[in-house]
Amino acid sequence: MTIREILSDGLSLSISQSCHALEVSRSGYYKWRVQPERVPSANMDLKNQIQEIALEFPGYGYRRMTAELRYRGYVVNHKRVLDLMRQDNLLCLKKRFKPITTDSSHGLPVYPNLLKNIKITGLNQAWVSDITYVQLLHEHIYLAVILVLYSRICIGLELCRYIEQQLDMNALAKSLENRWPEATQGLVHHSDQGVQYASKHYVDCLKEHNILVSMSRKGNPYDNAFAESFIKTLKVEEVCLNEYGTFEEAYRNIWHFIEKVYNKKRLHSALGYRSPEQFEMGVALSTVA
Repeated sequence: MTIREILSDGLSLSISQSCHALEVSRSGYYKWRVQPERVPSANMDLKNQIQEIALEFPGYGYRRMTAELRYRGYVVNHKRVLDLMRQDNLLCLKKRFKPITTDSSHGLPVYPNLLKNIKITGLNQAWVSDITYVQLLHEHIYLAVILVLYSRICIGLELCRYIEQQLDMNALAKSLENRWPEATQGLVHHSDQGVQYASKHYVDCLKEHNILVSMSRKGNPYDNAFAESFIKTLKVEEVCLNEYGTFEEAYRNIWHFIEKVYNKKRLHSALGYRSPEQFEMGVALSTVA
């Protein structure tokens, strides 16, 4: 029984006797009296929502968390979200960006960077691509991806045990399938100078579809920063949170993250805190209007 209950019960106990019975000090009681009675507030529901979102999107910082909460109908200030995330230790740790190396020591033709100083204004203007590795328990495997630069959506992905020509060719084939032929006219395909992207087979396929070839400067990952950023997101929010035992497990989880989470639901600050699919839908609607 609390002091409030004892006093409201009409028991003939003085404040001193009540405090003594409950082993609290009189000064503590008077300090407690001037404070409003605590009622389970909206904070609890908000904290539950934040924890639920953090489980689904472990890489969200407080800004994306605020945007997601607003999408769910919460009227909330980003400072409040930051404070609640700090309380629950939910703020993401920033990891140092490590560019991924590639084999550019080959005698194949390389191409200039066509995206340098170019403003991207449409979905069918540029694709960016990259290859990375994924560590399993007993081996490492390779992932090739292609993104639409304007919307950041991933339209082609392929996972293989070996870094061979078919890895990037399969990712390209899937990208071409996902985008109608008219969308590739005058399109720029940007990559690093790796042997996979410089191979005659790959370059010929791009040219057959009237796609222009663009490459980063040798040893300069920042020329392909958007693809590198996507790889970082994938590693931090999916790969580094799991220990894949088998190739099949890695493929299933990575495919789900890219297709079901990143493309459809993950909010992107450069897209006005919309997912890539939401952004592309907005572009399509504005075009019709």
